[in-house]
Amino acid sequence: MTQHSQETVIGQVTSVFGVKGWLKVYSYTDPVEGILNYRNWTLVQDGKRIAAELEDGRRQGQGIVVKLRNVDDRDLARTYGGAEIRVPLAELPELPEGEYYWYQLEGLDVFTVEGECLGYVHHLMETGANDVLVVRANEASIDQRERLIPYLPDQVVRTVEIPTRRMVVDWDPEF
Repeated sequence: MTQHSQETVIGQVTSVFGVKGWLKVYSYTDPVEGILNYRNWTLVQDGKRIAAELEDGRRQGQGIVVKLRNVDDRDLARTYGGAEIRVPLAELPELPEGEYYWYQLEGLDVFTVEGECLGYVHHLMETGANDVLVVRANEASIDQRERLIPYLPDQVVRTVEIPTRRMVVDWDPEF
């Protein structure tokens, strides 16, 4: 999930829906309907950036369908398939103390409670039970292994220090 300066990815266009220009989107927000709270999107596809305005949207089965302003037919809608949906970070709501957006955790250096560097948070995965940190090796890490560490605040993740770009985990490096 790459960043463009001050924005973050909140979903992806998956396919067309119907014949009037509606699109199916996969929302990365929690709850999934949260994606509908953002009106001004930037669609990023094959390196091109397209400004888009959300006109309408709703829950449809397990997913979300949306209507973008000036996208009124299936053929035009089809051209947006696969596009990332991005919004400015400034539009994201403030989270309660101790809660973080994924983009804030990506790139943090990860240390054990004993002070051993395991690498950095490359990205996170949703598994259903809990989110998982994908920690990749860097120059400072104790080895070159990739580790999957459950994102369980207080149990596994002891501290998250955004200003110092550091996370401390209670995790056995042998895992």
